[in-house]
Amino acid sequence: MITAPLVRRDTELREIMDDPQCDPVRLRRTLERFGLINRLVAGWGGVYRRHVRPQLLARGGGDARILDIGCGAGDVLRGLVARARADGFAVSGLGLDPDDRSLRVARDARPMPGVEYTLGRSGDLASRGDRFDVVVSNHLLHHLSDPELTAVLADSRTLSRGVSLHSDIHRSALAYAGYAIAVVPLAFGSFLHTDGLRSIRRSHTAFELEGVLPAGWRVERPAPFRLLAVSRARD
Repeated sequence: MITAPLVRRDTELREIMDDPQCDPVRLRRTLERFGLINRLVAGWGGVYRRHVRPQLLARGGGDARILDIGCGAGDVLRGLVARARADGFAVSGLGLDPDDRSLRVARDARPMPGVEYTLGRSGDLASRGDRFDVVVSNHLLHHLSDPELTAVLADSRTLSRGVSLHSDIHRSALAYAGYAIAVVPLAFGSFLHTDGLRSIRRSHTAFELEGVLPAGWRVERPAPFRLLAVSRARD
């Protein structure tokens, strides 16, 4: 059962890191430490095996392109590209984010040939006709208003000639309590504790996300406390 503060999405909450005036040192620490958080909880290894690798196999060769919308520090994108290359695929990646503070952290990370980062939003790429084999996002959906969510999903369908995968938190009391305790060793000097809990309170349940997804999308549960919105170009 979801306890009272988590019964409904709290869309009035704002994460500290979304404030343009927030402490830049704490913001950088937060973004840099997301890589470890994502490896521990986001389940992208399973998503790669279930969705990304089959899509790359289905292409039958040639250079594939992966787009990460709202890429933050870029760790998810780099992880997917690394897994794909380890499996023998020729893959390039583009990280897209509207916040140049995030992109500075991404560009300062370990360089990976063929992986680039650019400032902008999904609509910018869709309007100029860019296409990708795999379109992903991580921890993006809960930041969006309903109109913004609709627009990002539509852009994803336009941008993808393969599969679109939007991963986010499944809101629950257990996720909230577990994160509040587990993140403490990593949170010092960052926004990880406060913003992580706010993120959970802003996130969807599976039922809620199913209710706002348009035709051609479905919800999966790829890992504990995770939701994955999935769409394929042929759907």
